[in-house]
Amino acid sequence: MALSSQAQVGRPCAPALDAPEWQHRFADLNGMRLHYVEAGGGPLLVLLHGFPEFWYAWRRQILQLAAAGFRVFAPDLRGYNLSAKPRGVLAYGMRAVVEDVRALIQSAGVSRAHLVGHDFGAGVAWALAMRHPAVVERVVIVNGPHPERMLRGMLNPRQLLRSWYIFFLQLPWLPELVASARDHALLIAPFQRIPAEAGWSGEEYEAYRRAFEQPGALHAMINYYRAMLRPAGGVPLRRIQAPVLVLWGDRDPYLGRRLAKPSRKWVPHARVEILEGVGHFVQHEQPELLNRRIVDFLKPPAALVNGRG
Repeated sequence: MALSSQAQVGRPCAPALDAPEWQHRFADLNGMRLHYVEAGGGPLLVLLHGFPEFWYAWRRQILQLAAAGFRVFAPDLRGYNLSAKPRGVLAYGMRAVVEDVRALIQSAGVSRAHLVGHDFGAGVAWALAMRHPAVVERVVIVNGPHPERMLRGMLNPRQLLRSWYIFFLQLPWLPELVASARDHALLIAPFQRIPAEAGWSGEEYEAYRRAFEQPGALHAMINYYRAMLRPAGGVPLRRIQAPVLVLWGDRDPYLGRRLAKPSRKWVPHARVEILEGVGHFVQHEQPELLNRRIVDFLKPPAALVNGRG
């Protein structure tokens, strides 16, 4: 697998998406090219974004977590933004995406990594911890239900209504048409729910629009949801032994609070913290709070950091 730095491949993002402390890189993994941002040094921490985001979802976490002592990777998952966009629905099944993240961890020259996942990225984190437990150290889940809990939740009429978009996105071509209409208004709308005090501006919206406009991106992003309902690309349920912290904004309009707590049968070492008054996009609405919780949960004891014990 080959790694390329930003200097070698050109500047992939507009200046607004750059910071001198991080580097844009590409890794050739599993026959495709994955774009990611890297910062810091120390234990590897991989940040996994959800729909309809890309690495930029973690812009308020990358440098703070790097400063806390982590080597941070924030990839564009396959199909998103600057990463490759393979053809076919099953190319976006959970099994394929999990293998990308496993290979990305291996490309860093380490055997294990911490994971932080939000929304669909949380699903990837759950699945990687089930399929490849040896590569997962600890997991932080942000508003992303364990798959067993999500399946149960869909039996609830209220959650079924909240998740209407999953079924709409199964249709051919129409979701792409609707998502691209009016300058991607449908995809931008969820971010407009973020409270004004979070500091979102036209710059953020434009960054997302640029990502949506990457050739083939919309079709690939929507294929994640099409693949969800095709078992051939899924990951079987297995018990997760890694310690897990679930952080859940209780005002999430898409995923009800009852989905937050995973079954102890499947995740025996989980701790759940409900964040009162916070919506779906915790990393945008309460970035400092999220950063503190991540560091507190993942930071190794000082004795281990100093080589003692």
